[in-house]
Amino acid sequence: MTEPALRTAALRKDFGGLTAVNDVALVCRVGELHAVIGPNGAGKTTLINLLSGDLAPSSGRVELFGRDVTGLPSHSISQLGVGRSYQRTNIFMRFTVFENCRLAAQSRLPSSMRFLRPAARYREVNEAAARAVELAELCGREQVPATALSHGERRQLEVAMTLATRPKLLLLDEPLAGMGAEESTRMVALLRKLAPGHAMLLVEHDMDAVFALASVLTVMVNGAVLASGAPEAIRANREVQEAYLGSEDGE
Repeated sequence: MTEPALRTAALRKDFGGLTAVNDVALVCRVGELHAVIGPNGAGKTTLINLLSGDLAPSSGRVELFGRDVTGLPSHSISQLGVGRSYQRTNIFMRFTVFENCRLAAQSRLPSSMRFLRPAARYREVNEAAARAVELAELCGREQVPATALSHGERRQLEVAMTLATRPKLLLLDEPLAGMGAEESTRMVALLRKLAPGHAMLLVEHDMDAVFALASVLTVMVNGAVLASGAPEAIRANREVQEAYLGSEDGE
């Protein structure tokens, strides 16, 4: 079994008297799509924010590739090979598909003090952007402004921007949100294609997509882990059925 790309231990986040994430332990490995599910308010997005550095934990530990990164800010986490998407599309609407990806790739340059040189002259940046466009299956749409894209294509573009940073770990927060059936099918196929080369942690409400994609499922309720394991074991878990998925016998 490969070394974990991500490991958490006793992870906790308090907001005043409210505990949003409580004693969460999970592991995610390269080649594994680990889905986190649960009802609204379960703490899933807060968990993603803790892993990406958007929030600092109240206690507990986060490790990336064996390194303790607990409490590091988001830009430091990103530089260590973590790409993150958000519930709401986070792209530059007036830029083209390629320009969005190129801007994301530029964040990996060793120095930001290169503003006198045209971005188009950075070969490594352009190559990373082109590769991301291809991986996200947006070839032929490179020069289309983001404003002209469909909702599904915008979500693909956000994934492409994440890929342009050459991440080892992808944190994806509801990438299928707001999609129709055809767009969802396309996104599921894209995520399945990306899974072998990345560690992926996915928060998603679309249960058909989750069970089609996930190799490991973690169920959260009230900020804590209720169950974690293989999808079929989770589907058969009585506590999970009662808390979230719905009892198989209709009770």
